[in-house]
Amino acid sequence: MDARNAWVIAGFATALYLAVVVCGYGFVSLLLDVEVVADPRAGVLVGPAAVGASVAAVLVTLGLRLRKPRHMAGTVVIATVSSWLALVVVATIGHVLGTTGSVLESVLFGLGLGIGWFGLLVPAAAAVVSSLAVVVARGRAEGMERPRWPWERPGE
Repeated sequence: MDARNAWVIAGFATALYLAVVVCGYGFVSLLLDVEVVADPRAGVLVGPAAVGASVAAVLVTLGLRLRKPRHMAGTVVIATVSSWLALVVVATIGHVLGTTGSVLESVLFGLGLGIGWFGLLVPAAAAVVSSLAVVVARGRAEGMERPRWPWERPGE
């Protein structure tokens, strides 16, 4: 598959990933009555920045790996781990910058976010979306055409 098609599929899959994460965060927050970022000292930008970093990690992973979509398990694992690590690292850095606390406290904050409901939603969404992206990339590499609207089909 050429690089352009791989990045197009990666872009659409990443948009789906962001939508699933935002929807999941909303539902978890409403159903469990918990805040995404439990420490108010961290500020309001830590959560969106961490999710943005995980979105960027999924985009880059899929964009690079979908050129050769044969290795589905490897792509799914790399996208899952990179999205979770990006979330935790950026949350930790954001906590360090937003508070005057210790680095250990910020590392515990980042890991706490990563193993909570919101942190586990990120790799789960990345796994589902990246496996769907690999399936689409495999189909495109094998010559599958895009779906056509009824008025685009010949003979109708």
